Amino acid sequence: MEELGNFRVPVGRGMKSKVRHRSITIRHRRTSVCVEDAFWNCLKEIAESRKQLVKDLIEEIDRDRQFANLSSAIRLFVLQVYKDEFDRRKSEESKIAAQ
Repeated sequence: MEELGNFRVPVGRGMKSKVRHRSITIRHRRTSVCVEDAFWNCLKEIAESRKQLVKDLIEEIDRDRQFANLSSAIRLFVLQVYKDEFDRRKSEESKIAAQ
């Protein structure tokens, strides 16, 4: 694991992550998502860092998604959070190097 901002990111080759179906209730309806453990664990860390329940974060993702199914929308959301954090760190490092 490597620290990326407030998040721990799995690194290296051969990462194994089981795909699991998880039943959730969003907006008073039961549904299931099929998400790899790595994405689910990152989603939980993101929710925790925002002082949110995972359920509430998933409701936001569901409300904001445009075309992808909910499982894909969760993966894309997690990817975007980490990409934004990576870009932020890269920008800060560039500013420090320029000084």
